[in-house]
Amino acid sequence: MIALDPAANRPQFINVRVKRQDGPGQEPYWQLFKIDYEPELNVISVLQRIAALSKTSDGKKVTPVVWDCGCLEEVCGACTMQINGRVRQSCSALVDQLLKDNADEIVLEPMSKFPVLRDLMVDRRRLFKALEKVKAWVPVDSYYNMGPGERQLRATQEQNYPLSQCMSCGCCVDACPQYNKIELERKKDETEEEFKKREEKAWDKAFVGPHAISQAMLFNNHPTGKSIAGERLDALTAPGGIQACGNAQNCVAVCPKEIPLTTSIARAGRATTIHTIKKWFEK
Repeated sequence: MIALDPAANRPQFINVRVKRQDGPGQEPYWQLFKIDYEPELNVISVLQRIAALSKTSDGKKVTPVVWDCGCLEEVCGACTMQINGRVRQSCSALVDQLLKDNADEIVLEPMSKFPVLRDLMVDRRRLFKALEKVKAWVPVDSYYNMGPGERQLRATQEQNYPLSQCMSCGCCVDACPQYNKIELERKKDETEEEFKKREEKAWDKAFVGPHAISQAMLFNNHPTGKSIAGERLDALTAPGGIQACGNAQNCVAVCPKEIPLTTSIARAGRATTIHTIKKWFEK
């Protein structure tokens, strides 16, 4: 239990339980850390305090916990992890609020749908490969001045802006029951190139995830991006596309940017249906 300071009515120290793993494919284990309480900490600050101590609550010297972070402003999306059983950004997870929910300890785990590289750091390449699959970008065929682009209605701008806030943090896919973990082992006689090709083939067959569907809808609604709208819809009707979504709606519940992902998925369902019917008549 956390010791309370009766005078200040606040904890004297914080127990932090971390799920650790020394490398890819190795067995995970738990370690408990204890740090002095400070007001207005976030989880990244807690991990920095743990790294400075580099010892468990029973005094055992250990290597610093490994995690990923960048901006510390909930913009880069790099610091995603499971905190007290819920996937979220660790930079915006405030300790004081976490202690209100669970005064005994804070539990930190890596994301559950990606291979662990070490401790709280995971391999998110599959997340970005899905964005490549749906061509989540604006195609550019030149860099010379082509004059002003197509004007956008205010309603279109307001529809697009929330989708543009996606930071590829992976919260939505980690909470999605249709997005399953893929962790392959390299065979003894397999080259690195062959292994990567087999890995990407497995990713290509699996569900792309709500983030990729939403970004496809964003760029299909863009004045220049819509020029390859058909290619994106083809990707969404391929194996692992929109048809793999079970409409659990976990994605929209955990999105730190409150992006209307289920609205994007509904729009994608309608767009892919119309696209497929049109292709039938074109044959």
